[in-house]
Amino acid sequence: MAGGGEGPTLQFTPTWVVAAVCTLIVAISLAMERALHSGGKYLKKKKQKPLYEALLKVKEELMLLGFISLLLTVFQKRITKICVSPRIMVKWLPCKLNHYDDHLNGEKTAHYSANSVFGGILGPTRRLLAAGGEAQRGYCGKKNKVPLLSVEAFHHLHIFIFVLAIVHVTFCALTIVFGSLKIRQWKKWEDENAKEISEVDEAQTKITHVQEHDFVKDHFWGIGKNYIFMGWLHSFLNQLYGSVCRSDYLTLRLGFISTHCRGNPKFNFYTYMVRALEDDFKRVVGISWYLWIFVVLFMLLNVDGWHAYFWIAFVPFFLLLAVGTKLQHVITQLAHEVAEKHIAIEGELIVQPSDKHFWFGKPKFVLFLIHFILFQNAFEMAFFFWIWVQYGFTSCIMGKVRYIVPRLVIGVFIQVLCSYSTLPLYAIITQMGTNFKKAMFDENIRSGLVGWAQKAKRRKASIDAS
Repeated sequence: MAGGGEGPTLQFTPTWVVAAVCTLIVAISLAMERALHSGGKYLKKKKQKPLYEALLKVKEELMLLGFISLLLTVFQKRITKICVSPRIMVKWLPCKLNHYDDHLNGEKTAHYSANSVFGGILGPTRRLLAAGGEAQRGYCGKKNKVPLLSVEAFHHLHIFIFVLAIVHVTFCALTIVFGSLKIRQWKKWEDENAKEISEVDEAQTKITHVQEHDFVKDHFWGIGKNYIFMGWLHSFLNQLYGSVCRSDYLTLRLGFISTHCRGNPKFNFYTYMVRALEDDFKRVVGISWYLWIFVVLFMLLNVDGWHAYFWIAFVPFFLLLAVGTKLQHVITQLAHEVAEKHIAIEGELIVQPSDKHFWFGKPKFVLFLIHFILFQNAFEMAFFFWIWVQYGFTSCIMGKVRYIVPRLVIGVFIQVLCSYSTLPLYAIITQMGTNFKKAMFDENIRSGLVGWAQKAKRRKASIDAS
């Protein structure tokens, strides 16, 4: 019945067990698929195409996980039958071997204690669950070698990949939800400004004293070395408590409209900004190939005594502070450009958007950093919860409490700061680039422009051919 020591096969498994397990798995899978499908229909009904595309991205990630799961299942037996010398398996361990001996002794103690109460029930179950691992150890043991990866370790790795993907998608969703709540507070400024534009007398000439403007007073610190230091210090501190105020929003809004749609002063900048953020969000949800490389590198460096899980937590922390400071400093640079050129101007204060204010002259690079920050923070949290559930809080791989607490505090800090400060800053500051985004046009206009461009290309190709 054992089939080579690997436990009963389907030939000797009760049919009601097989039917019950299949029913449960299929029911859960169908429920999830229907939930995603219903969510997609709702977003399409509400004409939320960017969020709908983000949902499709989540489906792609789930499909990728399905392929990973399939490959792990198909190659599990072959990989666990790869036998290697015991000498190469005692180096680069997440835990010292004496912890492994204590773990085995603890399992034996728990086994005998449980048998005294549940002996007839749990004993056979444990033997069945351990049969696969025992079989592979016996297979390699005959060659005086050990398995490259045990069945149990293979199973734990399988679970971790799923936990990582779920936590990443969850954290991204929480970030965009809380960030959107913060951005929604700006809508009243847009509405108030629209009313003011309708009521203003266009024939009336207005003189603006630059130094007395709220935007300049908040961000202009003078000229010289003091300006450089104070400007960066103010940008660093402002991301922690101030973010964007009314004068910032209206000034940046006017700068964008004056550059990209001068003939439409009533342009709804808020709607455009939210639409552009939704377009960018679908890129953040996915797990790109370079992020999987990071996962592999961390698994490689998670060696006992190196405390890689502790030091790596500071990477997204410092990156997030750097991104927030840079975004705030773009506002400072725009204020300085105006203050250094003018004392008084006719009309409203207008800033000049430009790619030169961003790293490498690319506003999109900020999105790449935010994507990396969110993923790395999700990875830290996923790794913590996986270790906690799989091995226990006191496990050697979990580390000491003095390393655990800072990681958790940093993780929560990153999630809160990114949601309530960095993401809203990204949404408005990246509009201060040289070019506008495709979200400038609604979906119908975009489709029309794409169709027109394709027809123009075909017409040009036919003319060249003739």
